[in-house]
Amino acid sequence: MLNPGNRRKMTQVTKPQGAMVADLAEATALTSVTGAGGRGLRLSPQQPWGAAMTSTKKPFALVFNGVLALLFTSLLAGPSASAQPAPQTARQALLEMLFSKTPGSFEKHLPQATRAAFQKADTPSVASMVLGFSALASQLNTNGQQLQTFEAGPTLLLVENTQVHSKFEIRVERDDLQGDEDDIELSFHGYKDGEPQTAGAKFRLTMTMKQEAGSWRLNDISMTVGVSLTDPEFLKSMTAKIKPNITTTSGGIPASGTPQLTAMNAMSASNESAAIGGVRTLNTAEVSYAATFPEHGFTCTLSDLGGMGSGGGPTEHQAMLIEPRLANGRKNGYVFALTGCDGFPASRYSVTAMPADPSSGTRAFCSDESAVIRFSADGTAAACLTFGKPLQ
Repeated sequence: MLNPGNRRKMTQVTKPQGAMVADLAEATALTSVTGAGGRGLRLSPQQPWGAAMTSTKKPFALVFNGVLALLFTSLLAGPSASAQPAPQTARQALLEMLFSKTPGSFEKHLPQATRAAFQKADTPSVASMVLGFSALASQLNTNGQQLQTFEAGPTLLLVENTQVHSKFEIRVERDDLQGDEDDIELSFHGYKDGEPQTAGAKFRLTMTMKQEAGSWRLNDISMTVGVSLTDPEFLKSMTAKIKPNITTTSGGIPASGTPQLTAMNAMSASNESAAIGGVRTLNTAEVSYAATFPEHGFTCTLSDLGGMGSGGGPTEHQAMLIEPRLANGRKNGYVFALTGCDGFPASRYSVTAMPADPSSGTRAFCSDESAVIRFSADGTAAACLTFGKPLQ
């Protein structure tokens, strides 16, 4: 059985918040004071001495109960306003535009005028451009190549292939934010076994992002390419490509015709470089083609990727992705072919480039859906596909 004192305390705990505030005001009327004669109580005019003596502990209980009530009420009410997320930066918008897998991310960061033009065009080539970057990012991640993007720091994108010890990096050289416009200057760097693969060339791409309708839009693109003729990388690359293969007679004396051989080596190196570029172009075209025509997948017909200048819009038989010479299968002394498509839609393909004759080049080149380019020193496509070594 509860005594009256305990019952009174329970009643105080269950009082509503407004009553507790009133009790708190009442408690302030009883103030502990210290004087010369010792410790005592100051009485309010309405409170008799006896009531004051029986409620000396009441102010402390009321204060404690009031604090608990206020705390409980604030917890139930929750925060008055949720924290607002930080606004998206121009760099974050650029990454979302180029590499996000979310549908509509590419168009989201295009100017309104450009989006309207795309909607009027309504052709597969527009879809190809919209889906190409996301498809390429997915392909890299699923073929042993690790793709990473960075929202801050000197690196924007890093692609590493641990299987062939290669690395491709996009760096931010300049991020110049002025008002509602941000110029982001990018540079491109390739490495193989830790060695630079850009041959001394300096590629710069400036992406101008501008605020429009509350979001960052890609407003302008400019590119510059520079080569320093005294750059050590450039000189090393030139030496490796056109270094003469001097033949000797049985007596060890250099054979005649060395200058002519040097010229042939230079042309062979030029043709090989063009063949490598052709293989890269076909890899990119295959990714765009598969993204534009998912029901078809990859194609093993070169003419399907061509069709430029033929009139009309892109179709699965003239996707307008490569220029006519490459679509015909012969360019710069090399013969190109697509093979190895499996099923429908095709998820695999192989591309080969082999010299049309010995004077055109010495090596054959090949690749597949992994986008890794390999070569064969004997100049045959079959050997490249079977035993080809990764290009360095």
